[in-house]
Amino acid sequence: MAIRTCKVSYFDSHGVENTVEVRAQSLYEAVAHALRAFRENGWNDDSDRTPTALVVKIKQPEIEHKVQIRRFEDWLESAPKSPAEMALKNRLRNVLGR
Repeated sequence: MAIRTCKVSYFDSHGVENTVEVRAQSLYEAVAHALRAFRENGWNDDSDRTPTALVVKIKQPEIEHKVQIRRFEDWLESAPKSPAEMALKNRLRNVLGR
């Protein structure tokens, strides 16, 4: 898969939109990199609170996805269906520091 630039955003409890730009090969990789960036960011009051959903805007072609964090975490913890998926899940767990 090609590496693409993605803008990932969510609204915090104060109604402030938080956005980060990441480079990723897949939708869930973009989510993992964004969650890490948001958690490491000390600029907002919600830094210890995980958002319920993220909006991922992939550039070229421009596509928008809304990802429920609970579904992402459930997928990440589920049994892999192939060696490739196992490698991806392990890589994303490392990104998230798990």
